[in-house]
Amino acid sequence: MSKELIINNTYHETRVALLENGNLEELIVERRVGENITGHIYKGKVIRVLPGMQAAFVDIGQGQAAFIYVTDVYSGIDEYERLMVTAADEEVEEQEGIDDEALFAKPSLGQSFHIEDLLQKGQDILVQVSKAPIGSKGARITSHISIPGRFLVLMPRTNHIGISRRIEDEDERDRLRQIISELKPEQYGFIARTLSEGTSKEKFASEMDFLSTLWENIQKRYANMPAPSLLHKELDVTLRAVRDLFTQEADRLIIDSRSGYESILKFLDTFMPRLKDSVELYDSAEPIFDAYNLETEIARALKKKVWLRSGGHIVIENTEAFVVIDVNTGRYVGSRNLEETVLKINLEAVKEIAYQIRLRNIGGLIIIDFIDMERETNREKVFNALREALKKDRTKTNVLPMTEMGIIQMTRKRTRENLNRMLCEPCFYCEGEGFLKSRITVCYDLYREIIREAGEVAGDRITVKVHPDVADLLMGEEHDIVELLEKNLAKEIVILADSRFHVEQYEINGKNTIA
Repeated sequence: MSKELIINNTYHETRVALLENGNLEELIVERRVGENITGHIYKGKVIRVLPGMQAAFVDIGQGQAAFIYVTDVYSGIDEYERLMVTAADEEVEEQEGIDDEALFAKPSLGQSFHIEDLLQKGQDILVQVSKAPIGSKGARITSHISIPGRFLVLMPRTNHIGISRRIEDEDERDRLRQIISELKPEQYGFIARTLSEGTSKEKFASEMDFLSTLWENIQKRYANMPAPSLLHKELDVTLRAVRDLFTQEADRLIIDSRSGYESILKFLDTFMPRLKDSVELYDSAEPIFDAYNLETEIARALKKKVWLRSGGHIVIENTEAFVVIDVNTGRYVGSRNLEETVLKINLEAVKEIAYQIRLRNIGGLIIIDFIDMERETNREKVFNALREALKKDRTKTNVLPMTEMGIIQMTRKRTRENLNRMLCEPCFYCEGEGFLKSRITVCYDLYREIIREAGEVAGDRITVKVHPDVADLLMGEEHDIVELLEKNLAKEIVILADSRFHVEQYEINGKNTIA
């Protein structure tokens, strides 16, 4: 099975696509505006304590106050520590992907400990972002720090050794536990990640030294810097893809940025030199996502309705509380009896639903309304098929059995904004009832379209007509896009505002396009 990582790296946006046999399986988008801060470590200042919620708001310098629960603050009790690290063991293999959320699932502390006894307004606190801001909600933070490396996760505030449960061989588990026990500093805890299987003692020693030194530097910065301050940044999305996806999920990596390419080679030279030959620099004139036909799949992932091969379809609807997925027969009428027709469509829909959930990064509560089936055995078939299809998803899911009315309730851990919220914004034409591409997404689409059209434009000037809001963005906050194009294409870019244009519409030298 061929797997590839395709990385489109520009100044303003990085897109990482995981392909399996040429099909888009996963997409991560990270922008210069709205950077993913999951994993970053901050020196924060408590600005408000909420006894009624057993939580507190903390200023970490991100505009929005971050949120911390009492179970994310307290440490020092042996039983609590035991529960905490057991939960960490269970979650390492679930969160080893590109979007590692916090490794700790917090046990309940009951009513024995209170947030007002642990934190006071104005207090400084060392915290790590476990969940990035989503919508109007601020970041979720924890004081239980975990620093992932290539083979190990350092837990500097607990003395514990854990092994990823994905390593099933008992002899190998014993070997890893013995090596870590011999090497680790007494005051620190470590968890062996899945990739540590078969790793030499020398590599463990080197990574332990690296992670321990990193933690010591973080502590020094905490002592010397004011609150709020950023003390440590997690790797950018490109290097996280290399660290967490390249060796485990993909056989080949192709990137279209020379600076990104050189950064990856430097990273591999330090940690995985044997993989350097599997990295390629894409330098064709055709945009890399066009070459791999990915733009079509991304556009499809933004639509509510997704057609199935049989003629049926699913509808994906985002609400404030949860996501609803509805399965419909559509044009498919079957060839025999109704129950058989419905079962076939539901089983086909299962594969597409699991694919779309992963591709769109849908999280939280998900309600799936399958077409009603009379036979309990058929409902069981669909339920088991969905559980099997979700096994490919690295993000934790929990699926409840199907009800008699064909409803399945499931949850999927939120790791970041879903694709719809990342690339779109509420539609001001329909007063928020639907979604449009955001103005910044239109700017980036326009950037790629100009590159495509540049070769066909005679002379040294390209004239672009856009909606006034998009024009304001291109001549204001995103003016560097225009400057970058002018530099790379050696042509003047003239931006003209036209109030008659739809916000997604633009015209390049007279050629009209909808983004």
